[in-house]
Amino acid sequence: MKRHFWAWAMALGFAGPALAQTALTNPTLLRVMTHSSFDLPKPLLSRFEQEAGVKLQLIKGGDAGEMLNKLILSQAAPVADVVYGIDNTLLPRALASGILAPFPSAAGSAAQRPAQARMADTAGADGAVGGLVPVNYGYVNLNIDTAWFAQKGLALPKRLQDLSSPAYRDLLVVPNPATSSPGQAFMLATVAGLGESAAFDWWARMRANGVKVVKGWSEAYYTEFSRNGGSRPIVVSYATSPAAEVFYSKEKISTSPTANVFMPAAVYRQVEGAALLQGASPTARAAGVKFIEFLRAPAVQQALQTSMWMYPAEPGTPRDPVMQHAQEPSSFESLALADLKSQAGRWQQRWTQVVLK
Repeated sequence: MKRHFWAWAMALGFAGPALAQTALTNPTLLRVMTHSSFDLPKPLLSRFEQEAGVKLQLIKGGDAGEMLNKLILSQAAPVADVVYGIDNTLLPRALASGILAPFPSAAGSAAQRPAQARMADTAGADGAVGGLVPVNYGYVNLNIDTAWFAQKGLALPKRLQDLSSPAYRDLLVVPNPATSSPGQAFMLATVAGLGESAAFDWWARMRANGVKVVKGWSEAYYTEFSRNGGSRPIVVSYATSPAAEVFYSKEKISTSPTANVFMPAAVYRQVEGAALLQGASPTARAAGVKFIEFLRAPAVQQALQTSMWMYPAEPGTPRDPVMQHAQEPSSFESLALADLKSQAGRWQQRWTQVVLK
């Protein structure tokens, strides 16, 4: 049975020239919970459904933190069979909750092949932890509106301490780490890079200096960021965001209107994964394995670069040309899984006390 799943993935057109077998007359319903940023081309999803004999029910669960909360609260009566979008910052909570199911480790499967990024420091070369299989990765960091800074004649910040000075008052917007995975990743970057005491001292200074906190990344970037009509020219976003600006521009441009600011204690690598959920029927579980293999298939790994704006976890995947505007930082912060398990909840509570109360 385990070999069958990988044989199916290889037979599928995403991994080779051969076609999969004819779809089942009565497709298996597969409920997939995702965060709100999940986005793949419809033809790819339709082809998967047809060739795997599956009917997908995609359930958008909000930002990643909100999505995980929904899965934990509905654990007694699961609302999904598979989850995509739990990242390495949320992994400790997912493991502690017991919602994740083991992933069959057939030779050559996504849980056996090397990955470009690992879900945690405890993972092997395949990057998987507790059934969570890496699908893509990215870097949470600060983005700036270059035109705003040029117009104001204000120098770009070079370190976090700069942002707490009067010159940068009311310029930064961040997503709340309690409800947003990039918000949590940025908070963790400050703790990892500065140390706990210095990090929360910085956050206290930022509160006094007018940092704005919003629920999630979408509100931060598309509502509050000055590039999109807001008043804040510095936003917590991704290293790929400048590439997305070029890709979606109504006019043909060769330079992004936004730029990454990679500074110490302000860059965190986010790794997103997919997993089977406890409580799924055997039929749904089998379909879920196919779906996770599909997420690591070449066509999907290529497409997610310009649909979800993340880097592919599958080694050897060609980079889309627009990703030249999505530089990867030379260094980034990270935390051991053991520290995340024991301290992340307390850090989040401390952040809430320091910044919001």
